[in-house]
Amino acid sequence: MGRRVRVLVVDDSALVRKLLSAVLSEDPEIEVVDTAADPYDARDKIKLHTPDVLTLDVEMPKMDGLTFLRNLMRLRPMPVVMVSSLTEDGAEITLAALEIGAVDFVPKPKLGVAEGLTALADELRSKVKAAASARVRYRDPQQRQAKPAAARPVELRTTDRVIAIGASTGGTEAVAEVLAKLPPDTPATLITQHIPDVFSSRFAKRLDQNSALSVTEARDGDAVLIGHAYVAPGGRHLRIVRSGAKYYCRVSDDAPVNRHRPSVDVLFESVAKEVGKSALGVILTGMGSDGAEGLLGMRQAGCSTVAQDRETSVVWGMPGEAVKRGAAEHVLPLDHVADRIIAWARK
Repeated sequence: MGRRVRVLVVDDSALVRKLLSAVLSEDPEIEVVDTAADPYDARDKIKLHTPDVLTLDVEMPKMDGLTFLRNLMRLRPMPVVMVSSLTEDGAEITLAALEIGAVDFVPKPKLGVAEGLTALADELRSKVKAAASARVRYRDPQQRQAKPAAARPVELRTTDRVIAIGASTGGTEAVAEVLAKLPPDTPATLITQHIPDVFSSRFAKRLDQNSALSVTEARDGDAVLIGHAYVAPGGRHLRIVRSGAKYYCRVSDDAPVNRHRPSVDVLFESVAKEVGKSALGVILTGMGSDGAEGLLGMRQAGCSTVAQDRETSVVWGMPGEAVKRGAAEHVLPLDHVADRIIAWARK
């Protein structure tokens, strides 16, 4: 076994610090080097221990978690997994943290913290280990332009084209970067991002604010329209179905697939079946393999397919698996993905 992942746990609650440390230490590949009760304590212990990964509470005394994260990522970029409450305010703060450069997040239950964190043990450990090898960088949110000037129109020759995008770890910012470059008449776009309930509606609103497309959280029965993007609701699968000449969103509570709900495979498989060669599949940064088999099914159905490359992925798990299985027609850096989508739509 190689060197263990060294983790510093930062949380103002002594109980949560103890629980997180115990849960993480159960994995022989993880070593909790220390804990910190506030950002100033954390700053000193980062210098002392040089950890591989931080788990960071969103709400902190003396200095809020976002301010600390912004300073950390600007001066000493390192992998951070946020521990955030499952509330609308917690969702907004967490999405802002991901925008700054945090790798991932784990939801902190409002009630029954001990039982809740124990139930999330496997997810927490896997996210911490994935974060240790993630590519991190500071992003200045102020540089993001709200409702960017629209790119040259696609001027579609056909209106029945559909784009399907799947992502996980690092995906909130990757999806935002792609959508920000697309013109307002881009083909209808369906998005599955691994994200819990409450977070997905805020995610859709953020995308809408920074894109020429009209972005909403998908509702069962929504008509799939040009210039619109539909985000899978947290905790629910998103599929596309055809009725006559039109496409619609189908949202369901079916069992998790690949341990995920929503699942990228579920979306991609429905697009391969219902849309076929008139669709484009895009798989972006993410941990695990969800979406790889579905993208292969899309390619076999005649769809064009794209995978984000290793160099620009925060975690090259999902796109890497897709490439390994021969599912990707194109393997591209993130800043070329929107151009590929536009070129495909103009064909």
